Amino acid sequence: MSVVSVELYESLRWHDEQTGLSIDLSRLHPAGADPRAILDRLRGWAADCAAMADLEAGAIANPDEQRMVGHYWLRDPGRAPTAELRQAIERAIADVKRIASNVDAGLLTPERGGQFSRLLVIGIGGSALGPQFVAAALGTAADKMKVHFFDNTDPDGFDLTLDAIGADLAHTLTVVISKSGGTQETRNGMIEAAAAYARAGLSFARHAIAITGAGSALDRHAREQGFLDTLPMWDWVGGRTSELSAVGLLPAALQGIDTEGLIDGAAAMDRHTRRPDPHHNPAAWLAFAWHEAGGGRGDRAMVILPYKDRLALFSRYLQQLVMESIGKTLDLEGRVVHQGLTVYGNKGSTDQHAYVQQLRDGRADFFATFIEVLADRDPGRAEVEVEPGITSGDHLSGFLQGTRTALADAGRPSITITLPRVDAFAVGALIAVYERAVGIYAHHIGINAYHQPGVEAGKRAAQAVIALQVRVVAALRARPGDRMGLDDIAAAAGSDDAVAVFAILRHLAANPSRGVAAAGGGSPSGGRWWWEGPG
Repeated sequence: MSVVSVELYESLRWHDEQTGLSIDLSRLHPAGADPRAILDRLRGWAADCAAMADLEAGAIANPDEQRMVGHYWLRDPGRAPTAELRQAIERAIADVKRIASNVDAGLLTPERGGQFSRLLVIGIGGSALGPQFVAAALGTAADKMKVHFFDNTDPDGFDLTLDAIGADLAHTLTVVISKSGGTQETRNGMIEAAAAYARAGLSFARHAIAITGAGSALDRHAREQGFLDTLPMWDWVGGRTSELSAVGLLPAALQGIDTEGLIDGAAAMDRHTRRPDPHHNPAAWLAFAWHEAGGGRGDRAMVILPYKDRLALFSRYLQQLVMESIGKTLDLEGRVVHQGLTVYGNKGSTDQHAYVQQLRDGRADFFATFIEVLADRDPGRAEVEVEPGITSGDHLSGFLQGTRTALADAGRPSITITLPRVDAFAVGALIAVYERAVGIYAHHIGINAYHQPGVEAGKRAAQAVIALQVRVVAALRARPGDRMGLDDIAAAAGSDDAVAVFAILRHLAANPSRGVAAAGGGSPSGGRWWWEGPG
């Protein structure tokens, strides 16, 4: 069994008394590694730490779009580069508090009276992942509102969520989040929600708030329809770093979460992560560890193992924050580099019975990040001994330590992050340290962390499919009842991609309401399709 010495542990551990957060790198390298040599390499990250000061001062950090990156100003508006930006942030925070207070006091009410008791958040990517993570991490049975999400464009998912809301739709406040107002998944969710309110004889607008960019399609729609309110999204806050803007703060405040604690925790961590000396900068420690473990190329995946049910969604949140920021074809000089850092995870000790077997005995293509929470329960909750002198929380801690040791024995690297408890302050600090770590890591490897060309390419390709579908349906409708082969349909639709046409036909035929029928439609070459009208 591998044993970490106190000397090695203290040398390779960052700890802060105020936040209670610590980062332990003592199991990142093989036993016998020289901690002085490791810390000497960390010293080389000083320029990357210093570069974050330029970002916070308002430098153009996204050269593709000539945008600043200012999510750090959200928890310290005084650092914004202009008085106008500072005032806009302060006004948005005040508006979040005003709306939540008015809902709580019964001053902002549903169309038919009473009070709002449920919240439906419609968003995608960072407009959903952050709010979902925080809602799960900090929610309680005493929440002021029960929260639901539309975070996809899956009709069955819409139906499941609406079924869960049921008759409470009349007392459901919907928050629609889209910076441009043109994000298709969010727009579809809004249309589906509006249709559900209409079926119930309710006005969607009288139950809706928009969070969007000034002058966007959603902003115009909200004002024309008379939404209850609108809050801003700024072009200098990316979706994956928007949790401490109105995007995350409004749903959290409506739920009854301590939003000031979130902001305070992030601000406290920012004070550490803006330090120019990497030895005293926890975000530099994380970024350095990722680089060490992955050879600066993301050669190993990062497996997030939080030993706390409340943090089960943290890996999903980090997938976007890290992978969308780091996964890039080109570096800042335009050279092909194919950088990336794969993130996945579940929770402990569920992982003991899922994929830890492979982590220990399978491919050595990962490094683990254990997230330890010291407090087992909220204060005042009764402890239960499952064995004499032993609680279920003791077992959870034992599984974390045991799994970490088992991985180390097999030569598998790991990091451990320790939090004193899961509260708003700790969650804010955790979000902030990872946000800054992404920026420092990206600067070190010379990529733009703040654009997402691959996502935009996927959106354009999806729109091309929809455009092709319109032509396919038009071709079928032009010859109603005529059983056509795939090649004839593709030619009539003006497409040389018969496989794409087949995928469209198969989907349409599986949904009778679309009006397309099929015979032998499971085979591209043997199938026939025709228009018979919605059934």
